[in-house]
Amino acid sequence: MSMVPPSLLCLGNLPPPPFTALPGSTVPWKSHVTLLCQGPKQAEGYRISRVGSPEPMDKEEQITSRKTNTLNIAEMTTDKTGLYHCSYQRGGRWSQFSDPLQLVMTGAYSKPSLSSMAGTVVAPGENVKLQCFSKFNHDVFILTKEDGDPITQNQSSIPQDGGRQTIFLLNPVSSTQAGTYRCYGAFHDNPYVWSQPSDPLQLQVEGTTDSPSSTQPRHSTAPSGNLASQDRRLGIWIGVPVAVGLLLLVFLVFFILYCLHKAKNNAERKERHPEAAGQVNGQASEAADPQEVTYSQVNCHVPHQGTAGTPSWVPRQTQSSEYVMLAFK
Repeated sequence: MSMVPPSLLCLGNLPPPPFTALPGSTVPWKSHVTLLCQGPKQAEGYRISRVGSPEPMDKEEQITSRKTNTLNIAEMTTDKTGLYHCSYQRGGRWSQFSDPLQLVMTGAYSKPSLSSMAGTVVAPGENVKLQCFSKFNHDVFILTKEDGDPITQNQSSIPQDGGRQTIFLLNPVSSTQAGTYRCYGAFHDNPYVWSQPSDPLQLQVEGTTDSPSSTQPRHSTAPSGNLASQDRRLGIWIGVPVAVGLLLLVFLVFFILYCLHKAKNNAERKERHPEAAGQVNGQASEAADPQEVTYSQVNCHVPHQGTAGTPSWVPRQTQSSEYVMLAFK
């Protein structure tokens, strides 16, 4: 019969506190982690211990920092891995121990590979097999799910292609199992020292929010109605500016041709009807449009005083003539 440590005899009346690791209980090598024991405000002291050891890990630290509820680990190493729990003191009594907290160090070995034998997009109810493989002879592989409902599975390995592998089953798969998966390798004699994580595997379940297509069948190559309507709208948005641009270009070409034709006609008219200048009543008059101007010849007879031997009454005709421009409006 196993013996109960004396310190446990005073426990049981006070409820156990929540116990967490920040930023997480899976800690890369030489990274920082903080263990937090969340007792009530009336707590008089705290104790953080490894499972199986009723005394604090560091007696001197626990005595001098009894009022604190945290344990800070500046650099994670293999000797700090394991299972931890905590309790708090109130009214001279210690609470029940918290649930064990598994503190793991990762990065001790090279990463394994993780793949889905049914593909990364599956239908609800399917039997999904996730294969974790490594060239290292790991005794055990660990599968973790990082988002949504987190899960952790440990499973022994078997020999495969010069290395070790194991198959994790998700039977039957549901929407809650969609998310990001990784796997690790470890050994039985040091179960809290893991390898580097595998590359992430994103598992999608059809019909869920994360699924790439919940309205079209799997492996379908035909575009859906939404895609077709989007293509039509895209064609309209592209076609309207192109049509307007072509119309403006045609209008510009016709306008240029019209201007050239009009300039040519004006030049021809100027060559056929050059401008003429004339004076009427001693004032300069400008030539008008050839179609609006009529020229008339006027013969003038001017009487002169008679000279010797010529009668003064005989009119003398001059040979000069003038052109008078008549303008009709």
